[in-house]
Amino acid sequence: MKPSASRAAVLVLLFAPVCAAAQSPARPPSRPTADMPELARLGDWPVGERADSVRVGAVNTLGPDGLVTAVERRVGIRVWYPAGVSGGERATYSHRVDTTDGRSLMVTFPGIAAADAPYAKGRFPMVVVSHGLGGWDSTMTYLTENLASKGYVVVAIDHNDPEIRSVPEFYRTMANVAHDRALDQRAVIRRMLDLAVANEGVGGMIDPAHIGLVGYSMGGFGALATAGATYDAHAPVIARLPGGLAADMVRPDDDIARSVGALVAIAPWGAQPSERAWTAEGLARVRAPTLVVDGSADDIVDFQQGVRWAFDRLSGTERSLLVFRGARHGVGVNAPQPAAADDPTQMDYFGDPVWRTDRLNGISVHFITAFLDAALKGEADKAKYFHVPTPNAEDGVWPQAFGELKGPQFAGDGQPGYWRGFQRRSAVGLELHTLPPGATAEGR
Repeated sequence: MKPSASRAAVLVLLFAPVCAAAQSPARPPSRPTADMPELARLGDWPVGERADSVRVGAVNTLGPDGLVTAVERRVGIRVWYPAGVSGGERATYSHRVDTTDGRSLMVTFPGIAAADAPYAKGRFPMVVVSHGLGGWDSTMTYLTENLASKGYVVVAIDHNDPEIRSVPEFYRTMANVAHDRALDQRAVIRRMLDLAVANEGVGGMIDPAHIGLVGYSMGGFGALATAGATYDAHAPVIARLPGGLAADMVRPDDDIARSVGALVAIAPWGAQPSERAWTAEGLARVRAPTLVVDGSADDIVDFQQGVRWAFDRLSGTERSLLVFRGARHGVGVNAPQPAAADDPTQMDYFGDPVWRTDRLNGISVHFITAFLDAALKGEADKAKYFHVPTPNAEDGVWPQAFGELKGPQFAGDGQPGYWRGFQRRSAVGLELHTLPPGATAEGR
């Protein structure tokens, strides 16, 4: 396993909640509990896992002296994939975190994958996953391992965000992270496509014609650009950058954008009015079908004036918006570990004041699975999960007679008034909105 650098907990106050715990939960995050919707369940493939790195190149970087210089950059990647055989020792994902009170804690998540398991035969869609500020490659294993079990090669980037210990370090880190996210994503996609064409290593499993991209928070900020959205050179987040960084960011990569066949943006940063990195015209350049996920109370990226504003203006494609009512920003990471219960700061970072994080994760996996299966595997029937009878989940109707006792059931064709794939009485606190290409909502 690739060693990970320490992260200061102050990072997650803004963008990527960090779990700090000395004890791992017994249940892997990728294995949903029984109350989750239908497509949250694991798939039929055994899962393998390997770690590697990718060269990004000589990248303009803002240094402590305030000068921009070209620095050689590499990023770690962790790949989950359908394995050729089941069994083997299960992977454990560990990462050391420095907390604000000076402690150093090891964050550990149990996995379902077998390290270095042999590759399955065949070609599979690839999904690249990009974490938020201060995260790392295994902060989203609820999704990465789960998708691999369903026949995807999943490549999670470790962006190796630097520690933040002071206000000047914060501004320097934010400048470099904003600059690097899309560059890292493009480099990883390019490298994996090269391996696919060469039929080399894990690349021999990748279908280069079917590529998905998932970005959370700052990962979503970069993912929108990677999928084709052009940054506004006059936006506050761009205009205050040193010249070399700003020039890099506003330069699109249309070849990589065309390779992205599906985009998932989870609580994407950068559309809030104070930073607003895109114009409506820039967002309209995204052509990949898009799923946006966020909490209605997300005050980090401003759900209503930021995320919802951007969703409404992604007019170049069909897109859906999944809303967890009352949830804040931590909708994209694994659930907090048990020891976090004694640390209010860590619960704030990695948990949610209203929702169980594992339930947030399971519902997200359900919809992300349906979305990617439809967009990348051509499984048209999966689009039905987005054809909800009512945008507000609790307005759905699935009557239950007095005294009626039945085991778990998932709503399907026989329950047209209820959200497909949810168990009776479980579709609550959610909204789902879909807009076709060309549609906008200028009133918001």
